[in-house]
Amino acid sequence: MAKRSVRLSRDVIVDCAMTLADAEGLDAVTIRRLAQENGVTPMAMYWHFNDKDSLLDGLSEHLLASVKLPEAREAPWDAQLREILQAFLDAIRAHPATAVLALRRILVAEPGLRLAERVLELLREAEFEPPRAAEVGTFLMCSVITLVAADPSPGVPQAGEEREEMLRHKKAMLGALSPERYPNVIAAAPYLAVCRDEDDYFALNLDLLIAGVRGLRRN
Repeated sequence: MAKRSVRLSRDVIVDCAMTLADAEGLDAVTIRRLAQENGVTPMAMYWHFNDKDSLLDGLSEHLLASVKLPEAREAPWDAQLREILQAFLDAIRAHPATAVLALRRILVAEPGLRLAERVLELLREAEFEPPRAAEVGTFLMCSVITLVAADPSPGVPQAGEEREEMLRHKKAMLGALSPERYPNVIAAAPYLAVCRDEDDYFALNLDLLIAGVRGLRRN
C-alpha cells in the first residue's frame, strides 16, 4: 500500500484503516501501521484517536453510516424488516473483515440509533413487547453480522483449474464416507460440493431469519 500525501484527518485515517482491513484483515490495523501508511509519526495519529479502541469505534461508525436505510412505507412489517436487514447486510458484506465491529456503536452513533429505532418500531408493529423486541432485534443484527463474518467459503476460486481441482477433491472426500453412517450427507454431496452462489446464500438466510420472527410472533 502506497504512502498517502492527503492531509491527515479522522476520515482519511478511517478510510485508510478500512482499506487496510479489507486487504490484510483487522489484525493489520494498528496505530503504527496507519502512521506508516500515511507518512506520519504514530504521535500524529493520537491527535485524532486516543488508542486502538477509539479507532475501532471509528470503523464501526463508518460501517453504520454506510447502511442505506430504506424509507418507511405502507407495506407489511415483515417485508420492511427484510429490506432493512438487506441494507445492513449489503453495507457490512462489502467489508467482511470489519463486520464484527458493527455492534460496537449501534446504540451510540446516530446511524446505529436510526437503524435500531427502525428495527424496534417494526417489531413493535408485529406486537412484540419491548423486552422481546429488544431480544429479537439484537438476535437479528448479530445473525446478519455472523453470516458475513463466518462466511463458510470466503476466497473460493470461481473459475479455472484451481476451482475444478478443489471440487473434485471435495466430491471424492464426501463420496468416500460410509453410506450406513452418513446416507443424507452422501445424497446431498453433489450440492454440498458445488460452490454456492453467494447472493442466493445470503438471500436464503435472510428469508430464514424473517420466517423465524414470523413463527415466534405466532407462538
